[in-house]
Amino acid sequence: MIRVLIADDQALLRGSFRVLVDLAPDLTTVAEAGTGAEAVALTRTHQPDVVLMDVRMPEMDGIEATRRICGDPATASTRVLILTTFDLDEYVYAALRAGASGFLLKDTPPADLLTAVRVVASGEGLLAPSVTRRLIAEFARRPEPARPLPRRLDGVTDREREVLTLVAHGLSNVEIAERLTLSLATVKTHVSRLLSKLHARDRAQLVIVAYETGLVAAHPS
Repeated sequence: MIRVLIADDQALLRGSFRVLVDLAPDLTTVAEAGTGAEAVALTRTHQPDVVLMDVRMPEMDGIEATRRICGDPATASTRVLILTTFDLDEYVYAALRAGASGFLLKDTPPADLLTAVRVVASGEGLLAPSVTRRLIAEFARRPEPARPLPRRLDGVTDREREVLTLVAHGLSNVEIAERLTLSLATVKTHVSRLLSKLHARDRAQLVIVAYETGLVAAHPS
């Protein structure tokens, strides 16, 4: 059973998400929070597998709450799935840097939202396509591009760099296997090794590493 905490300042939305989560046979809601501070406190208390985190909340926003949850050894195993109304939310990059494992829009179809919770709970990262584009645009927009950090990629093989590049472009394991003519098991092994070597929590963090090290260059769309 995947245990979920719902953090949103709108009671109606929290209730809707709770009904959706609790109707799934493999998911259950353990707590609700109306502010970022409550989300942090309740995560420490209930140790959920996944927090559905709104970005804009009073007292403490979802970015800071995510940073505290992911940065606290007592709650670091909890995955944070950011939900927002805005597909061009300026906090996308900040949320991922804070440790969020996923980022979806609130108008995501219910079935897709439940799938996202399961994916994030399993240790994978998940980004909506529009969010991936926004993340790339954020790098491209910066007046001073991030300096390459080649030492961060020490020990990463040429093949793993190829896989990391495709992960950064939003390809799934199946798509990467097809592109590189590899078995799905082999791709999963490469991704697993990348997560270990780069000390990344999940695929979302691998995207960040790929751009920050200069392995992948962002281009304005």
